[in-house]
Amino acid sequence: MDNMALADQVYGFFIPNVTLMGVGAVKETGNQVRTLGCKKPLIVTDKGLSALGVADKIKGYVEEAGAQAVIFDGAEPNPTDINVHDGLKIFQEEKCDSIISLGGGSSHDCAKGIGIVATNGGHIRDYEGVDKSSKPMPPFIAINTTAGTASEMTRFCIITNTDTHVKMAIVDWRVTPNVAINDPVLMVGKPPALTAATGMDALTHAVEAYVSTAATPVTDACALMAIKLISENLRTAVANGQNMEARDKMAYAEYLAGMAFNNASLGYVHAMAHQLGGFYNLPHGVCNAILLPAVESFNLIASPKRFADIAVAMGENIEGLSVRDAADLAIASIKKLSADIGIPAGLKELGVKEEDFEIMAKNAMKDACSLTNPRIATLQDIIGIFKAAM
Repeated sequence: MDNMALADQVYGFFIPNVTLMGVGAVKETGNQVRTLGCKKPLIVTDKGLSALGVADKIKGYVEEAGAQAVIFDGAEPNPTDINVHDGLKIFQEEKCDSIISLGGGSSHDCAKGIGIVATNGGHIRDYEGVDKSSKPMPPFIAINTTAGTASEMTRFCIITNTDTHVKMAIVDWRVTPNVAINDPVLMVGKPPALTAATGMDALTHAVEAYVSTAATPVTDACALMAIKLISENLRTAVANGQNMEARDKMAYAEYLAGMAFNNASLGYVHAMAHQLGGFYNLPHGVCNAILLPAVESFNLIASPKRFADIAVAMGENIEGLSVRDAADLAIASIKKLSADIGIPAGLKELGVKEEDFEIMAKNAMKDACSLTNPRIATLQDIIGIFKAAM
């Protein structure tokens, strides 16, 4: 171990100050607003949750705590720089002093974008990359409604640039919410397809973080438990969304997967999925699910032992198998889970075109997520993985 002394290598660990989990957690919103001293939060959500009256319910909790609230429901799936600046305008006009995001990754990411520009100025495009801001964003509570993106607890913010159609990865510790709320009661109404896609997003987070070059024992612990919980509960949550235990376990799983990738980062699955999302506006979780077995088949030789561990976490029996054969079981198990919950078999079904592979592959190689992929890839390799996922 003497070689450890040769170069400094510092690993950070980022999570919200406060996280509230479990049935009834959302009722604590008012207390948290009071604790953070918020007088007038902007509630950032999407049209769906606004129409269902969920945003009004949150507004009610805020008002019970003696504060005012303004609702902005302009967060679209795969939120854009335009969404961010529309929300910012309302934040400024209404003289808001804090932010509550309500929804899945799209609402949280849109809220993060609004917050970072509200205090740092300029345009959201100025913050693409790592830690580009210099001032903290306003007090920020993230209320999560899907067991997927983990954006309610991460320092990642993904915003589509409407000029280039590239999903910009903004990685900044200052966009980490102060408070994350994961109440499974808010998740029971989610349709099976959304449950499946967001659940596979969470699995992708855990797998990519576990095989990442920046993995640590702390992120490994989170990733393996996330993989285990997803393998045991995602099918049930898709089959019967009203099953509160499965929803609760999936909420823990996606949070654990977030703890893993927020600190170990990701890999080529996300780098490539961001291109599909940017080019075709496809659901992020579905892109991840289809790309995951293709990318990990490519990554397998970089760390067969890690893939054998994933197979075990997924409940596969590896007794008597070599490490290399056990590693194959991980890929097979991922494919089986995807098929069981109705994820499309390939990118072709989603309308992806081969002529776009080269430009998407080039952009994927520039994506911040590609840096920690365990196997180094050439442009042709990435194009080949896109082809394998068709």
